[in-house]
Amino acid sequence: MALKQLDAEQVRTWTLEQKDRWWFENVWKGDMPQLTLRSALTGMLLGGVLSLTNLYVGAKTGWTLGVGITSVILAFGLFKVLEGVGLGREFTILENNAMQSIATAAGYMTSPMISSLAAYMLVTGKTVPMAQTFCWIMSLAVLGVLFAFPLKRRFINDEQHPFPEGRAAGIVMDALHTGDAKVGLFKAKILLVSGGLAAVLKVFQSQAILEKLKLSALTIPDYLDAWIYKFATVSVRGVDLRELTVRLDSDFVLMATGGLMGIRTGVSLVIGAVLNYLILVPWAISHGDIAGVVTDGVRHFGFREITKWALWGGVAMMTASSLFAFFSKPKVVFGAFRGLTRKGRAKADSDPLRDIELPMKVFVIGIPLVGTVVVLLAHWFFDVSLGLGFLAIPLVFVFALIGVNSTALTSITPSGALGKLTQLTFGALAPGNIKTNLMTAGITGEVALHASNLLMDIKPGYMLGAKPRQQAVGHVLGIFAGALVSVPVFYLAFMHGGVNELFKEQPMPAASVWHAVAQLLTQGLSNLQQSARWAALFGALLGLALEGLRLATKGRFWLSGVGIGLASVIPFNTCLSMFLGALIFWIAGKVFRKPESTANKLIVQNQEPICGGVIAGGAIMGIVVILLENLVLAGGQ
Repeated sequence: MALKQLDAEQVRTWTLEQKDRWWFENVWKGDMPQLTLRSALTGMLLGGVLSLTNLYVGAKTGWTLGVGITSVILAFGLFKVLEGVGLGREFTILENNAMQSIATAAGYMTSPMISSLAAYMLVTGKTVPMAQTFCWIMSLAVLGVLFAFPLKRRFINDEQHPFPEGRAAGIVMDALHTGDAKVGLFKAKILLVSGGLAAVLKVFQSQAILEKLKLSALTIPDYLDAWIYKFATVSVRGVDLRELTVRLDSDFVLMATGGLMGIRTGVSLVIGAVLNYLILVPWAISHGDIAGVVTDGVRHFGFREITKWALWGGVAMMTASSLFAFFSKPKVVFGAFRGLTRKGRAKADSDPLRDIELPMKVFVIGIPLVGTVVVLLAHWFFDVSLGLGFLAIPLVFVFALIGVNSTALTSITPSGALGKLTQLTFGALAPGNIKTNLMTAGITGEVALHASNLLMDIKPGYMLGAKPRQQAVGHVLGIFAGALVSVPVFYLAFMHGGVNELFKEQPMPAASVWHAVAQLLTQGLSNLQQSARWAALFGALLGLALEGLRLATKGRFWLSGVGIGLASVIPFNTCLSMFLGALIFWIAGKVFRKPESTANKLIVQNQEPICGGVIAGGAIMGIVVILLENLVLAGGQ
């Protein structure tokens, strides 16, 4: 059954009140069961296991992915089988939606461990106790939930932003629960098969395991362009393309991510990557603004050195674009808080969603309360002064706004890039205090991440007619489940050799960048190159221009300032992989147009389970491979 939704013209022209009334009358499913005991337990179980995907992806790329679609299909298949053998009753569509909200929240719990917290351990040379890590990431995540809901009505109810991964989850759930059960089970089989194949391929990317099996000749190389460099060195302005991260890698997990993202965002990312890595960065290197690192008399660059300079223009573009989009509709901004005034409460009494949306008093009371807990933990655990800690809390709103805008368009929340803005601020306020620089930035970046991801969870609920307040409760359950699983596995898989071994064995790009920027800024703003400041200015102006064009064309303009800016804080090869994934599925949709054709049924109609399976299978097996390499094979040498 096709999901009911507003068309593009209605989204552009209707008021928020009209949209809310339409949703209440046409989409809302009333009191259908959603956050039940079985949906909660299933979400916590699946989310705990799938959180391991983000440990792997985060250690490799520096950012995290959602697991909503994967959990949706697995839960549907599980309960359909149980129902078939008489051991359970039908799993409703809203129960599945509540389950995916819990599982997705669990999946995102890993972010601090592969970014700000890991950078803090690198700075101090000490391992943060597991119990402290558990308490810290839990408190940050709950604060993110509280910051999310005031933004919901603008991004979901009014703007109807896609939140690609959330939208895909909604489409998949609708297809599973309202169509033929055989079709749903077929999707589950496709997910399991694609996940299994991805897991096998991941084993064949481990040279250590294949050498042990005497199959090293079958090893899949990390990069597919290595053969070119046997004959010639390809460079721009004298800089080897490999030093600029301009490579074609074999990371099929990232290609699957691009498949979920869509072609429009993929195009924005690849344009931003070309602009950054093939034009701006070579220019900055030739002028000495990106100095690189000298090893054995040879100067090297790479992503860690490049992003110290490049991130400022990209972050400024994302910031300006996001703020312009947000404040371009002031009625929506102030409408989120209208229940706080007497006049607003009177108007809210006629609001059809007053008993469905989360009450505003939850945020008014909860944000100061949980924010105080976060500041106290930062003081006790990381020696952050109380004054500077409390200053970080108001900044969370700005960064959550930027993060949500990016997530709404790309499914990627640039929490690391947002953290750099805080690092810049506290580099001026607390020069020389690198620990404060890192952990205050950790507060803003990680809270913005969870606020963005909660809205990603709520998107399919809005599409299907669920109560967002129950999803908020589910998100908190997922936070707890993810922490229970991912924190111990992180210490077992990555911290068994201590902090130094962590950074030797894994790229940890996010943590390395956080550390590098903190070192740069602890001496104040004077250490930021003049060209980086100009890049920030022009980036901001370009972000305003692109968002202005989008507004003027009422959403018809393709390019996104957030997408282009995001490319400056992601390696070129990552942007290229995601673009290729988006391109492959876009071409498939154009070539296999006939819905009745076998190729369309297998590829086009099952894009989400294919991508979700590849991401889950490849990433979880990646964690298993790491454990085998570090704990079994290394111990046997």
